[in-house]
Amino acid sequence: MSEPFYITTAISYPNGRPHIGHAYEAIATDVMARFQRMRGRDVRLTTGTDEHGLKMYQTARDQGRSTIELADEMSGYFREMYRKLNISFDHFMRTSDPAHHAASQALWRAMEANGDLYLDRYEGWYSVRDEAFYDESELVQGEGESKLSPQGTPVEWTVEESWFFRLSAYQDKLLALYNENPDFIRPESRRNEVLRFVEGGLKDLSVSRTSFDWGVPVPDSPGHVMYVWVDALTTYMSALGYPDLDGEWGKFWPANIHMIGKDIVRFHTVYWPAFLMSANLPLPKQVFGHGFLLNRGEKMSKSLGNVVDPMELAERFGVDALRYYLLREVSFGQDGSYSAEAIVRTANADLANSFGNLAQRSLSMIFKNLDGKLSSDYTPAQDDIDLFHLVNRTAKDLLPREFEQLAFSVGIEEWIRAVFACNQYVDTQAPWALRKTDPERMRAVLMTLFQAVRTLAIAIRPVVPDAADKLLDQMGIAADARDFTSLADKDWFAKLAAGGFTVGQPVPIFPRLELPEGEGEG
Repeated sequence: MSEPFYITTAISYPNGRPHIGHAYEAIATDVMARFQRMRGRDVRLTTGTDEHGLKMYQTARDQGRSTIELADEMSGYFREMYRKLNISFDHFMRTSDPAHHAASQALWRAMEANGDLYLDRYEGWYSVRDEAFYDESELVQGEGESKLSPQGTPVEWTVEESWFFRLSAYQDKLLALYNENPDFIRPESRRNEVLRFVEGGLKDLSVSRTSFDWGVPVPDSPGHVMYVWVDALTTYMSALGYPDLDGEWGKFWPANIHMIGKDIVRFHTVYWPAFLMSANLPLPKQVFGHGFLLNRGEKMSKSLGNVVDPMELAERFGVDALRYYLLREVSFGQDGSYSAEAIVRTANADLANSFGNLAQRSLSMIFKNLDGKLSSDYTPAQDDIDLFHLVNRTAKDLLPREFEQLAFSVGIEEWIRAVFACNQYVDTQAPWALRKTDPERMRAVLMTLFQAVRTLAIAIRPVVPDAADKLLDQMGIAADARDFTSLADKDWFAKLAAGGFTVGQPVPIFPRLELPEGEGEG
């Protein structure tokens, strides 16, 4: 029975259309999910939309429409983006779903039963954009007399009756959690930030609102809806059927990884584990706060006019090229920068010129010089054996080791080194020359290349799934023989050759990309 693995993206707030930051997180999460499936694990990937809160209510009101109508439309854009980017999600959870309301209310009742909820009056600074309350000491000075949140968003003084969660009672328990489980918060820089915050003392948390009714009703408390973070975070469990403890929730909870942006680490590593402790539920194993994606080094904002539609990038450059670039060029966990020129440069250098060219010329030479026939009846030379060792070590050990740690760019760097080694092998062996001087040696070289290309295609498949599958289709590799466990099958090539498979005229899988005329390093 395969080991379960549960991974989630953040639950996106659909007050606007998805941007490249949403795409980046979804792609990284999907690559990890696909990687774990290829390792033989039973995976669930949850994503979705966090549709409640004041921002959605105000936006719908300003547009003269119902809030659920706005939520339906905006949630649809996120679902469309995930499909376009080939995100293999198992659950797309909307916080407006009745099943999610039931899960949130079950969590609330469990926290209430533990004595951690009480009714009081809230007075303090609130940011509508962040859906967050802030202490006076956290604010920064804006223009004139105005105050801003630590994120630079406007805040307003709010006074209303509210339910509070006894967060202050969990300070020591949270610190013990961080100390006993150093990998609970990653990367290290995020962990240090959270530690400093919690060590500074925790205040009880306002967890309900009465100024609007767009949210999950608080059980037995008319007029109150749950404050968005209780509701939103519960999505990770409602997607698995909580409070039904015997179904998917029982199998897949706790989550292995919550993949989130660094700006919401506090909510996931302070509030969320405290809520779960209060409800006597298992805690997630890890929260990973990735960095921001910058447009030519600048943070994206509507005022700068540099917000990029990921659907447009995918349309222009191809989904696989975009996926590859984002994980190859950005060190996961740190901020990264991108540009159209950089996407074109990386995709052409690595995918078209290096791996794509390797596959194309290897299969073409087999097709032209051997009538597409494969044969395992040859004696490998030392150069062939050395290449096998390098490629197999990369695919079986080096890349998986780095991907397990979410070090995607390091794992891909190991992979491209193996691709370069294969291209160097082609140039050194010169099979086009061997055709005349030593046909048997040419056949050995081409069979070696066929096997290396198959192994490298499987290894990079989590990142570029469509392209890898198109290549493996051309190579006769069965759909159920494209995972990491299949790399351990030492007889696969002999069986494929004995089965009579022949290589046809290969079709290039990575077209060279071009920038529109006049678009350059502006």
